[in-house]
Amino acid sequence: MEIKVNFLDKLRLEAKFDDFTVVADQPIRYKGDGSAPGPFDYFLASSALCAAYFVKLYCVTRNISTENIRLSQNNIVDPENRYQQIFKIQVELPEDISAKDRQGILRSIERCTVKKVVQAGPEFVIEEVDNLDANAQALLMPNSASEARTYIAGKDLPLEQTIANMSGILADLGMKIEIASWRNIVPGVWSLHIRDAHSPMCFTNGKGATKDSALASALGEFIERLNCNHFYASSFLGQDIANAPFVHYPNERWFKPGPDDAIPAEILDEHCLAVYNPDGELLGTHLYDTNSGNMQRGICSLPFVRQSDGEVVYFPSNLVENLYGSNGMSAGNTLAEAQVQCLSEIFERAVKREILEGEIALPDVPQDVLAKYPGIVAGIQGLEEQGFPVLVKDASLGGVYPVMCVTLMNPRTGGVFASFGAHPSLEVALERSLTELLQGRSFEGLNDLPQPTFESQAVTEPNNFVEHFIDSSGVVSWRFFSAKADYAFVEWDFSGQGDDSNAEEAATLFGILEDMDQEVYMAVYEHLGATACRILVPGYSEVFPVEDLVWDNTNKALLFRADVLNLHKLDDASLADLLERLENNELDEYGDIATLIGIEFDENTAWGQLTVLELKLLIHLALQQFEEAQELVGAFLQYNDNTVERGLFYQALNVVLEVLLDDELELDDYVVNFRRMFGAARMDAALGSVDGSVRFYGLTPTSLQLEGLDRHQRLLDSYKKLHTARAKVATKSGQA
Repeated sequence: MEIKVNFLDKLRLEAKFDDFTVVADQPIRYKGDGSAPGPFDYFLASSALCAAYFVKLYCVTRNISTENIRLSQNNIVDPENRYQQIFKIQVELPEDISAKDRQGILRSIERCTVKKVVQAGPEFVIEEVDNLDANAQALLMPNSASEARTYIAGKDLPLEQTIANMSGILADLGMKIEIASWRNIVPGVWSLHIRDAHSPMCFTNGKGATKDSALASALGEFIERLNCNHFYASSFLGQDIANAPFVHYPNERWFKPGPDDAIPAEILDEHCLAVYNPDGELLGTHLYDTNSGNMQRGICSLPFVRQSDGEVVYFPSNLVENLYGSNGMSAGNTLAEAQVQCLSEIFERAVKREILEGEIALPDVPQDVLAKYPGIVAGIQGLEEQGFPVLVKDASLGGVYPVMCVTLMNPRTGGVFASFGAHPSLEVALERSLTELLQGRSFEGLNDLPQPTFESQAVTEPNNFVEHFIDSSGVVSWRFFSAKADYAFVEWDFSGQGDDSNAEEAATLFGILEDMDQEVYMAVYEHLGATACRILVPGYSEVFPVEDLVWDNTNKALLFRADVLNLHKLDDASLADLLERLENNELDEYGDIATLIGIEFDENTAWGQLTVLELKLLIHLALQQFEEAQELVGAFLQYNDNTVERGLFYQALNVVLEVLLDDELELDDYVVNFRRMFGAARMDAALGSVDGSVRFYGLTPTSLQLEGLDRHQRLLDSYKKLHTARAKVATKSGQA
């Protein structure tokens, strides 16, 4: 994690990381003002807090109350060496906790991350640099000095070279990539989380059988998502980008809707229109670009090549964003390598959906076949030893598709996790199933798995598949576990041979889709110095329902974005109009405004927690519509999950409104005790909200210029690096 420090007045310091700011000072005896803890005090507190976190985690997963658990830490300093200290952590447990759980709680403290880092003895590297931001790969440290050359199936270059190449590409873009966490909880299963240190919203997870393969996976995914703009999906890119020569890619084109808001004739083709507009309800205005919001330019459309005949077909950027998520995008050392990864993911998700929604029972992989892959067996045994039964299934549906499945059962909670993986090689597909299962997860994380069901509707419900796509946490049918399989096991193999194995495999996978009469469309991106591609298979590779284009399109943000960002400047008529739109567009009352308008607010602010319901409430207050406001305050207090401070403000507001709306009560008779209950500052805000002196309490003013929105500005900084790189390449090639 990158922590940037600013020097404040006197001896005060400010550390910034993620969306947090920590201020440190020194005691008065050390010439400070004592206005905040000192750096060493934070270090000591971090150890105690980390220990308490693991106690809490242990108790929560076992439904043990922490109400009467107390924990403290004392550090004992050696009088002859103040750097030699003992951290004594003591925990007081109530009598009704069993002996087994007492030992479990003590063992959980042993897992404290701060403790383990201190015990391991961190290495400190202190150096001078010309520019902190220019040292782009300071936090990503592959073993560049190693002479090893490790080849794995699916990669056209050694892992070491793959990592070095991708790290160099990110460095050239000026992106400082940091490794936020590693996990290796069973043999042969590694995962990690990497992110842009400046814009942590840009992150990926990698997985693999080794550290290097997991790192290569994470870097590849990071580059693929940069190339395909996935990090910025649905986000407002700002007015500068919206009016630039291009918004997404130099070869994009903009088309105006036809008469009666018809879909322009220049976009999509007959096959796509049959998929995306089966009932004739899709209009041109449904396809306006969410990222730019520039409706005057028309419909931003991106070129894809139809694989059946090589013709270019333009797809609205809005359509791609709304329906496909991250499905069918990949980066590789070569185009063929990227294609194999893209197509494998498409098959993995489509076949997974067919199996789960069809409640298909899959055949077990025989033990003699599984024994051919000792690394995978070791990982499975590691899970079994921790008390998690594992089922290894052939998901190829009779040898038709290159898909495997590893399913974990958790007897402690009754939950299950069906993890799928795909690749032309059965071994690689199986490895991906296993590593996907544990990607970024601890053993405690396996306690949150949903329980299987015989209720078919819960399995086939469209949002269940979305949950499976996001993190495989959707519901699975009990019929999936039947010992009577619907298909026979096939020891399939779609892998290629020789130096052109990826090219052969890509051709094989394209061939399967062709045999299924599926049209395939592909875009190749090389502007950033890496080869990446995005493949769409209309009617097959969508993640979200096609009807979302009409009924739940992300460009509904365009109805609200400008007014919400200019909220403090709106007159009463404009506020009433905004309120009417919020009421009439079938929005989720508890959906967050950040997602609705595509703005990355700091999650720790009122803006970051703001919901549609609360925004409507605040507008009613601004319009002096107290009865409507009181009704929404009641709903907020009953159902809304916000901060304690925000909840107390609305409690104070609620009693003020109750008095104001009761003809027999006088506010002056209650204000003194209201202030004693809620505090002067909170009551000033509540009273000001009803007398008009305080508008939109807690929401700092902003506008379409996004002033004060540091988190979103950092996201835009990231995107502008890509935009600049693409513009340079386009200028050289004559595209711009």
